[in-house]
Amino acid sequence: MADFPGKVNTQTSPAETQRRLEIPSNVDVNFIKSIPGILLLLQIFFGLLTWALIASTQYTWFPAYGWVMFVSVTLWLLSIVLFVILLLGLDKKLPPMPWPLVLLVFYAAATVLYLSAFLTDAISVPNPNYFQHGHLAASAFFAILVTLLYAASSFFAYLGWRGDGQNAAGTTVPV
Repeated sequence: MADFPGKVNTQTSPAETQRRLEIPSNVDVNFIKSIPGILLLLQIFFGLLTWALIASTQYTWFPAYGWVMFVSVTLWLLSIVLFVILLLGLDKKLPPMPWPLVLLVFYAAATVLYLSAFLTDAISVPNPNYFQHGHLAASAFFAILVTLLYAASSFFAYLGWRGDGQNAAGTTVPV
């Protein structure tokens, strides 16, 4: 029993105490913290709510909801793909693509499409006596919210496309 304290090691190795989630080096964590990154995450979340609320009803009884479902699901999937591309920094690995312009066109088109989906959704909400009226009305609310989020992203994409305020002549004139 006398050798017992000498055989016990109460020290922990640095590898055991430092077990943390290691983020791969190609993930752009700053993108998630930026306003465009937060907007994109909100678009994905509220876009999911929009189409999930409609999908939980008998939306096939109202043909207009086919358009709303098409727009919301398509833009939801495209937003997820865009999020992965920007999070992994793949936009920097594909230099021939003018990414600021691509983002501007995507967000502007998404704003227009979601605005048409919102209007279709809001106009097609059935009377309050319909048993799934609440789901369809809530989907209209989330559709306008996603529309506003895409509009805000369009604004930031415009600022990114425009650059620091110089026009093309200002960047090509030798100093």
